[in-house]
Amino acid sequence: MTLQVGLTGGIGSGKSTVARLLGELGAVVIDLDAIARDVVAPGTEGLARVAAEFPGTLTDGRLDRAALARAVFGDPAARERLEAITHPLIHAETERRTAGLPAGAVAVHDVPLLVEKELGERYDVVVVVGAPEEVRRARLRETRGMEDAAIDARIAAQADDPARRAVADVWLENDGSFEDLRDAVRELWEEILLPVAREADPG
Repeated sequence: MTLQVGLTGGIGSGKSTVARLLGELGAVVIDLDAIARDVVAPGTEGLARVAAEFPGTLTDGRLDRAALARAVFGDPAARERLEAITHPLIHAETERRTAGLPAGAVAVHDVPLLVEKELGERYDVVVVVGAPEEVRRARLRETRGMEDAAIDARIAAQADDPARRAVADVWLENDGSFEDLRDAVRELWEEILLPVAREADPG
């Protein structure tokens, strides 16, 4: 049995860094954002269906993401139509990538909207990376050059910490140095994830 771990966290929390560190320790990291791009890559069924549903979103055989964003922004019905196309394809590709993993493997699914889309029950363990909002804001200004208005919009569109804590099996606080985070991730790996994986697959 493969241990399925759902990893999430708000923007600026350091979730992607945690995913990378877990990968270095031996986890198989499955990036759902990357899969979401793959299922609408040039020549795919997903791209053909999205282009048919949203005319004007195809440029030189590639998805024009800005045009697609304009087509669904502020329109819940349009977003639902888009998700009805892409979500089953993302799920199927995720299943394909995990199907061949060996028993005892730890698959870490990097899922930005795990809480918002109520996906927690899909995973054996849900790990949430957290940090105080002021810390996250400072990181976004420093590392991404984001303006406050853009940060406000992104944070407002995501779940809040109480909602994340409600689904978290493990809350990984990331409010210190990189070395602190690296140590916390190693502890998570050695003291929680590996033992649970062994318990799930004792053979």
